Amino acid sequence: MRIDFNQIEPITIPGMNHGTGTITAKMYADKQGKIIPCVIHPGGSIGLHRHASSDDINYVISGSGMATTDGAEEPLSAGICHICRKGSSHSIVNTGQEDLVLLTIVVEHETKEKHL
Repeated sequence: MRIDFNQIEPITIPGMNHGTGTITAKMYADKQGKIIPCVIHPGGSIGLHRHASSDDINYVISGSGMATTDGAEEPLSAGICHICRKGSSHSIVNTGQEDLVLLTIVVEHETKEKHL
């Protein structure tokens, strides 16, 4: 499968998950998950939220920030990968003066239905 993000229009989201500032993102989504190249602009954040059914993988391309997962802080910089596992809560803050550029992959876990 080939996904051409050059053909996907970016969206700007103010206060994502009750965070601050804005992020800009392009998104591909299907039932298995999402691929989201995104930018958290200076002064911006993605607010604290829980991943009930998915793992959230955030690879830092450039910039600096801080992720907080289940209360533990993790500094972010280029080349760092932050993972929020299913059932955990996290937030990401741009702590620098430049854009925090991320490639986010959301992997949905299959739910097994019980048949009675």
